[in-house]
Parts: sequence; structure tokens; C-alpha cells
Amino acid sequence: MPRSPRPMPRLRPLALALVLALPVVATAQTPVGEEAGRPSATTLDAVQVTAQRRVENIQDVPISITTLDAETLGVLGSGGGDIRVLSGRVPSLNIESSYGRAFPRFYIRGLGNTDFDLNASQPVSLIYDDVVLENPLLKGFPVFDIAAVEVLRGPQGTLFGRNTPAGVVKFDSVRPSQEFDGYGRVAYGSHDMWNLEGAVGGALSERWSARASVLYQRRDDWVRNTQEDAPNRGFEGYDETAGRVQFLYEGDGFEGLFNLHRRELNGTARLFRANIIEPGSNRFVPGFDRNVVSNDGVNFSDLETWGGSARLRWDFGQYSLYSITGYETLESLNRGDIDGGYGAAFLPDSGPGFIPFPAESADGISDHEQLSQEIRLESNLAGPFNWQAGAFWFREDLTIDSLNYDTLAPGNPQSGHAVQEQRNTAWAVFASGQYDVTERLTLRGGLRYTQDRKDFSASVLQAVPGGTPVGGPFLVDTDVDDISWDASAVYAVNDDTNLYARVAKGFRAPSIQGRLAFGGVSTADSEEVISYEVGFKTDFWDGRARAGLNLFRYDVDGQQLIAVGGATNQAILLNADKTLGQGIELDLQAWLTDNLLVTWGSSWNDTEIRDSDLGVAVCGSGCTVTDPVLIGIGQTQALIDGNPLPQAPKLIHNLTARYGIPVGTAGGEVYVYTDWAYRGEVNFFLYESEEFRGRSLLEGGVRVGYAWNNGDYDLAAFGRNITDTTRIVGGIDFNNLTGFINEPRTWGVEFTARF
Repeated sequence: MPRSPRPMPRLRPLALALVLALPVVATAQTPVGEEAGRPSATTLDAVQVTAQRRVENIQDVPISITTLDAETLGVLGSGGGDIRVLSGRVPSLNIESSYGRAFPRFYIRGLGNTDFDLNASQPVSLIYDDVVLENPLLKGFPVFDIAAVEVLRGPQGTLFGRNTPAGVVKFDSVRPSQEFDGYGRVAYGSHDMWNLEGAVGGALSERWSARASVLYQRRDDWVRNTQEDAPNRGFEGYDETAGRVQFLYEGDGFEGLFNLHRRELNGTARLFRANIIEPGSNRFVPGFDRNVVSNDGVNFSDLETWGGSARLRWDFGQYSLYSITGYETLESLNRGDIDGGYGAAFLPDSGPGFIPFPAESADGISDHEQLSQEIRLESNLAGPFNWQAGAFWFREDLTIDSLNYDTLAPGNPQSGHAVQEQRNTAWAVFASGQYDVTERLTLRGGLRYTQDRKDFSASVLQAVPGGTPVGGPFLVDTDVDDISWDASAVYAVNDDTNLYARVAKGFRAPSIQGRLAFGGVSTADSEEVISYEVGFKTDFWDGRARAGLNLFRYDVDGQQLIAVGGATNQAILLNADKTLGQGIELDLQAWLTDNLLVTWGSSWNDTEIRDSDLGVAVCGSGCTVTDPVLIGIGQTQALIDGNPLPQAPKLIHNLTARYGIPVGTAGGEVYVYTDWAYRGEVNFFLYESEEFRGRSLLEGGVRVGYAWNNGDYDLAAFGRNITDTTRIVGGIDFNNLTGFINEPRTWGVEFTARF
């Protein structure tokens, strides 16, 4: 029988917490500098963001935003980590991947997409240098020579170009300038890890300047394969190169910024490990050794991407006109041993544990092209009202190859081939404005009309034994339009504290998937989200501290979900009637002393799927399903009404602390920096089971260094995941209790020179 939906906790206790916090903030305005009887202390710099496509103080923007600066990004990436190192580093942000470094999946406030198909859309949009990166393989572009990262939580569908019902992660590269500057950085660490990056830029003429940035990362395989005759003797190594060159023209009333970038990744795919989960629990089996596996399949991950953009701006005094043109293309192939072990139960030898039959597959994009164009007109008026309006156009064409292999035959020959082709064309018009009602009260609002069309074709060219026969093409097309909007208000309590409220509607276009090896084509209709948010932002303690606290609630109608694997061995798109979410987010920064800077971020998210009739196939791996089960003809389903969203932790906390001691008179400093991120438990799939529920994860880093010549030179020792915490962070719902784990501990040294 379906169980009764669990009641959503009301917002009243959280609202009470917000109200109670206000007197504390007001009290904290008491000066602590010279007026308090001691010398003035170090204060926080103002943070400028472009969350509303204008440069503004973060305190004035009625959106829940967290930023990460260049120093923090450098610390997080010192161990050679990819974009996933940002996971948990801001409230309500989770990032995971079943592809490793190639295909990050983003979740904000629990909203994301666990779909592993290469045309999967995500409700979190990634904007890199003002250009949307839609394909999930593009979203893993490395983080280097970045000025700042902005994480915008909640729907951003008015001003940003694609699928943003959950939020936006926005990267801005360091721009060229007329001043000659740059840096070089080299790090070496465990497992023969090298992390080299650098940039140089300056004037080419009175009008032109340029900047070139490069990154090189490598690591040896650190996992040994005990199968001596296997194609791969080791795993988890990588070799990655990326580069960016920018040219900036600054004329009279005109500016043009031109960008070319490229990435090349060669390494191993995500390493799946057979039967590492103890039945009936979410812990490792006794004797688990993260440094050893026994696989008999081929494993590799190859990815090449490159792209360019032209960002143009014309100034006409009271108005500015912007044009943003983007182009991206990629080619990829990712192959792995899906069963995570060797042999099969019907052979004399197999393992680890029970391997019913072998599974080895690959997915790749053989042809891809993304084009986008935005035109935007912005006012710069002296009066109380300003506005911006524009149009956006997007097109993506891609071809996906899905391949299967016969692991038990000599040479692992190809045994299946399916092809998907998709063209996605979208256009939109939008307008946004803000009005200063009084000196203290500002109102904002915006509208966006979007039209989105997908044309999809899938064919089986070579049938997998026992799978879908040769056939096709199977054709599907979708054509929808939608209106997104937002409305907000900011009220300045005083010069240091702002209250804000926001309501916004977001939209995600329909999705199509055609994994045809053992199934057909499935479609999920568009989803819509309404989000409500209230909060405050304040500077206090005489400028030495800053805080932001907000409460939110959202309702999603028709949320797109993916039922992955299970006893049916299929990946099927679904729509849930409704999903509810609510929570609280806190950002805090403070100079506790002139030498000690501390930051703290925290979030509590509660999500719930509400659909009394929605069921998904139970696991095919013998797991312990805890949901109500409905036994039907030919299929057993778990009813997921009341379940939280997958990969949606209730709790995320993060902490950084930096303590510096001045040394000498030439700008020297000895410093210690530590950072910690906590992610609560998560479900890996839509159904709940004892085995496929990830335990909470706490990872920390440390950095001890000496900087001299006013920070121009820096020598440091560092550690990542210093407690060597090992957790199962994802599972494969297939034919055994297969999982994959987090990154190992890394120790290293790093030297940086700036000029």
C-alpha cells in the first residue's frame, strides 16, 4: 500500500529564527574599532557581483549568493582536483559524477539531475565568461585563472539563457588589462601528481591588451588491478591540459573582449567497484581496500573541447548595448567495466563477489556544435528607474554513440551500437527593471518568454545479444514555450543591513533519452518551479564581519526525474506530479583578529517527491528496498512518494580559517589555512534502500606556507582530504552492489610566483 506523505516541516520555526537573529545583528553594529578603545582592525572588502548582469555590491542584490575568490579556488585546486572540488564549499551546492572528471552533475537546494546520458539537461546552469555551457561534458571545463565564482541559488530564468530553475554557477576569468602582470604555479604531490598553471597578460598597444592562461594536471594510476591479463593494470590516473587566450579592445565608447579556449583530457573513466557495499547496510564490505580492484574490462576517458566567444559593448551615455556570441564543440569517448569485476558466475572464476554476467560499455559524442547569441540593451539613467532588455538564441546539434562490448571474448570486441541525434533550438526575449521607490526601498522584476524545440532520432545499428533488435530511426520531437518571471524587494534597514524578499518562476524544457540497448525512447515533459525567499544581508562589527541568512521554499510541478537501472536494466525519464523543498542558508565571514579570517557556510534542505502513483523498478542487485513495493505483471516497483530527491543532502556545512603572522619588514608572512566541507547523507537513486544511501562525508584540507615580497612569492605545503576519509559516493544499480568512491588523501608542495 502507498504510504502517507510525510508532512513538510513548516517554515514558522525558521521564520522565528530569522526574526530572533535581527536583534543580534542590530546589537552587533556596536563599533569595535577606535571607538571601543583599541586601534581599528582589519575590515572586509566589498564584494562586487554580476548576478543581475550589472556590477553591484553583493549586499544589495535580492538573491541568495555565495562567491569564491581566487585564493580559495587556488587552495581547493592545489591537489589537482577538477570542478567537483567546489562541492559543499558553498551552502546548498552538491556536485557528483559517474564519469569522473568529464561529466559533473550539479545540484542546488536538492534540485539536479542524476541522468548520465550525454544529452541530459540539468536544472543548474553553468555560465563561463557570460556563455552558457549546456552539454554536461562542457560543464567540466577546468577552473584556472579565475577572478571569482558566483553561486546563485533559486530560479534565474529571467536574465540567464538556459534551464536555470535551480540556480546558476557563474565563472569569470581574469580579464586582460593594460598593466603587465601574470603568475606561475607549480605543485607536486602524492601519486606523482603535478599541477602546473600560469598566466601572462598586458598591453599590445594603446587600445589592445591580451592575456594567455594555461593549465596542466596529471596523476599516476593509484589503484592496482589484480587481474594480470586485463587490458588495464591501473586506474584513476589522468593527463589534462587546458588553455585560454583573450584579447581586449578598448576604444571610445566601444569595448570588445574575444576569447578562445581548449581542453584535452586523457585518463581513466570512473572506476566502478563490484560488491563493495555490505548487504543490508551502506558500509564497505569487510576487508575493503581502496587501492586494489579486479576488473577485466577496458577503461579510458578521452575528451576534447574547444570554443570561443566575442563579448562586445557599446556605450551611448545613458544606454549600453551588449552582444555576446558563443561557440562550443567537443568530441568524447568514455569506456568502462560496468559490472566492476571480472568473469561471471557461470565461469570457473569470477568476482569480487557475485557477478551474474559481465557488462562493458562506452558512450561518446562523435559530433557536436553549440551556438549562442545574446543582444541586450541596458539603461544607465540618473533617475530612480533603470532597465535592461534583450533577445537570446541557442542551438545545439549532437550525435551520441552508445557501444557495448563482449568482455569474455578475446580482445573485448564490440557487440552493440546505438546512435542518438538531437537538435535543440531555443530563443527568448526578456526584460528586467528596478525602481527606487524611496532611498531605502528598491523594487525589481523581470519577464522572459522562451520557445524551445528538440528534434530527436535514435537507431540501433548493432543489436546487443538479448537486447533491442536492429531498427529505427525512432523519432521524437518537442516544441514548448513558457514565461519565466521574478519579483523582489530590498529594504535598507540602515547603511549596513538590507532585508529582501523574492519570488521567482523557473522553467526547464522537455528532455528526451534513447538508451536503446535494452529499452526504448523516453520523454519527460517540461517542469516549472515557483520559489519564495526572504532574508537579510548585513555588515557588522565595524566592517570586520558580514553575514547573510535566508529562508526559502519551492514547489516544482512536473519535475523531470530519471529512473536509472534497476531490475529492468533501463534508464527511463519520468515526471513527478510535484516536488516540494524548503530550507535555510547562512553565509558568514569575519576577521576575528587582525590576523585570523574565518568563513562559515551552512544550509539545511528538505525535499520531498509527492506523487502517490509514481513507481520505479526496484534494484537489480539484491539491495534492501525500504519503500513500499508494488508487485505487478513482469515488474516489481518501489513507490517513491514521500522520498527525498536523489543526491540531495539535508545538511551542507563549510568552514575556512586563515591565520597569518607578519615576518620581517619586506612584506613577509607565515600563514596557516584550513578548509572543511561536510555533506549529509544522500540517496543515490529515486527509491530508498539500505545499500544505496551514501553516508555523510567530511573532508578537510590544510595549507602551511610562507609568502614574501608582499605576496609575490609563495611556498607552501598542503594536504587534501587530510583525514583520508573514504566513502561510497555513488552506485551502479545493475547486477551487483557496485559503487564508486571519493578522492584519496593527497600531500604536496606548491610554489607560486606573481609578477
